[in-house]
Amino acid sequence: MSDCGCEKARRDLEEYLRNEVCKTEHADIREHLESCPACRDEALVSRTLTEVVARACRESAPEELRDQVLARLREVQEAAHA
Repeated sequence: MSDCGCEKARRDLEEYLRNEVCKTEHADIREHLESCPACRDEALVSRTLTEVVARACRESAPEELRDQVLARLREVQEAAHA
């Protein structure tokens, strides 16, 4: 017995959100999301999470913090070789 497409939509959701499914599958999943509030909510959460992570990855640490981390790494490496 097959469900209303939820299993397939959820299984392929990440690829769908990255536009990595073929056009036919994309249309099928989009149509399912339009008619299924539960899957649409899951897609919204996934899309939001992906956007937040992408935004966080674009941010960089302050130069001072970077210098402190590198200096500490050097200290640890020097202590390990002593």
